[in-house]
Amino acid sequence: MYAFRPTSPAGASLPHTTARERILVVEDEAAIAELVATALGFVGYEVETVASGRQALAVITRFMPQLILLDVMLPDLDGFSVLDRLRGNHDPVPVIFLTARDAHDDMIRGLAHGGDDYITKPFKLDELVVRVQAVLRRSGNSAAANADTPRLRYADLVLDDTEHRVWRHEALIDLSPTEFRLLRYLLQNADRVLTKAQILEHVWQNDYATDLNVVETYISYLRRKVDLQEPRLIQTVRGVGYALRMPHGGSGAPTVAGGRSA
Repeated sequence: MYAFRPTSPAGASLPHTTARERILVVEDEAAIAELVATALGFVGYEVETVASGRQALAVITRFMPQLILLDVMLPDLDGFSVLDRLRGNHDPVPVIFLTARDAHDDMIRGLAHGGDDYITKPFKLDELVVRVQAVLRRSGNSAAANADTPRLRYADLVLDDTEHRVWRHEALIDLSPTEFRLLRYLLQNADRVLTKAQILEHVWQNDYATDLNVVETYISYLRRKVDLQEPRLIQTVRGVGYALRMPHGGSGAPTVAGGRSA
């Protein structure tokens, strides 16, 4: 029987975040998955849960998590195999193993294969949240980190404001100054729908005060350079404007113990 409480027995609150980073929980024990998702949602994260390795690989493309909590013992692919596939596809998403496999060799294997942290069951929710926040900060995927860094990221799209360079699928993209400003504005407002007027005001300022068509033209230019491969990130919202987002269909603390011994 598992129960979630937002505070520890001593009354200390779980550490909150004002961000909405996306976290994927890959856990086949429903009670643990629900408890972890509730705790992470309570402190401010957007959480999606799946119960198998293959489901995780399918969901990642649509959900594009900033961090994955990954069990090792799963009903199809184990967690190590899931991570191997991610790293084989050059996916840098941070991964924290959350598992009952507490042998030293398993921990070394998980970290050596590209894991960012390794937490064994039973674990405390407040510690889990703090370690999630720490990995997000180190990876540069947290909203707080992105607010203080010149590098913006969304999915496999990266913009470095200091170097004035952009990468997609780890390939360098050559953008004009206007295209760069437009992409930066879209990245700064990722997952938000922006009107043509908003884009015109922030990217061109007063240069084209009445010509909304210039936005459509430069969105087209940008798509030809940034969205050559799937998933297509620059979305048209008919009658409204544009958004940089994934296409639809392609979302003391209590102690948690695993139901298995391994």
